[in-house]
Amino acid sequence: MSLTKKPSTGMKDILPEEMRIRDYCISMIEKTYESFGFSHIETPCVEHIENLCSNQGGENEKLIFKVLKRGDKLNLEEAKCENDLVDSGLRYDLTLPLARYYSNNQAVLPAPFKALQMGNVWRAERPQKGRFRQFMQCDIDILGEPGNLAETELILATTTLLSKLDFKNFRVKINERKILKAMTEYAGFEADKTDAVFIILDKMDKIGVDGVKEDLIANGFSADAVEKYMGLFDEIKSLNDPTNIKALDYLNEKLSGIIEEGVIDNLKEIFVSVNTAKTAECELVFDPTLVRGMGYYTGTIYEVEMAELNCSVAGGGRYDKMIGKFTGNDTPACGFSIGFERIITIMLENGFKIPGENEKIAFLYEKGMDSERVGKIIKEASALRNEGKIVLVAKMNKNKKFQKETLMSQGYTEFKDFYVEELKN
Repeated sequence: MSLTKKPSTGMKDILPEEMRIRDYCISMIEKTYESFGFSHIETPCVEHIENLCSNQGGENEKLIFKVLKRGDKLNLEEAKCENDLVDSGLRYDLTLPLARYYSNNQAVLPAPFKALQMGNVWRAERPQKGRFRQFMQCDIDILGEPGNLAETELILATTTLLSKLDFKNFRVKINERKILKAMTEYAGFEADKTDAVFIILDKMDKIGVDGVKEDLIANGFSADAVEKYMGLFDEIKSLNDPTNIKALDYLNEKLSGIIEEGVIDNLKEIFVSVNTAKTAECELVFDPTLVRGMGYYTGTIYEVEMAELNCSVAGGGRYDKMIGKFTGNDTPACGFSIGFERIITIMLENGFKIPGENEKIAFLYEKGMDSERVGKIIKEASALRNEGKIVLVAKMNKNKKFQKETLMSQGYTEFKDFYVEELKN
């Protein structure tokens, strides 16, 4: 069997020039989030299969890379289905592992606990631009804080980070799962079919209002309920408010007696706090069509949308019931995850230059140079390194032009060439 030099489908090798930007972003993420009081943690990339398949990960549970049992536990003859052969899998996100981590270590963690977690996750999905089967996620979560201070801090920390990475004029869309459910109840949809409604509503940006109406009716929902439901969105649009803050007062009145008291006011408080404290050039917008697909969200949900990719590059929300599935006691929890790979894609396409990057110099010496002279070259390079410069010492290649072009792509701006012939003269 011949070896294959290309990486597995949906995964990629990372070249040095991209790695420099990735390392820079990781450094900025750590510095920014730590300045907001988040503590860096790490969880294993492999989780118990029963945790991964606990009906909390939405469609991602269909995309798990499962790990076979080992040794005597792997019994092919007695296995009746796939799950009889596996006992673990690669994590598809960082939220579920965090819930297990917190449940296991709660006794020694502060309350509330502000966690920063970065690491690769895996999903067996169809690869496309900015989307891979192995990709980095960067999450911040606040566990144990029931009030909207958690949402406010998460939005401010994330928008501050994006601003430091030179992103401007992006939108933070925010909604509430309780508002979504109240709107379906108001329209007359059956309570046990709301998830089916949300799946169709989530297509609004792709198929439009008319497409959502047609899809709902095609899936067996009554025309009267659909018309009443979509009428809410028509009314919100007619308010002609780009941020849709007026829509919150409209819904508070329209859903009176249906929606849980204080839900709308809580969302309005988040708007006021974020708009007062934000330092990034961004806009906070109430989006009543925002759904987010994960099954564990229980309250506020949000996404960051950028025009460059015409899709979200960050998202999250409140998931107050997940930790309770491990411990038996519900714990308030809220998180925000940035789409690291999508952000890197935008930065590379825009030709991002790392600000304040140390000067990079390459010392290239010709083959055949005596060891004493090589030692002096290395000593000279060491002196420059002590001054804070990045210095590479390497032998010249036959194709020196290509060698220099490759080094320039890695950020080297100055070259010192040392030739044997020059030393003889």
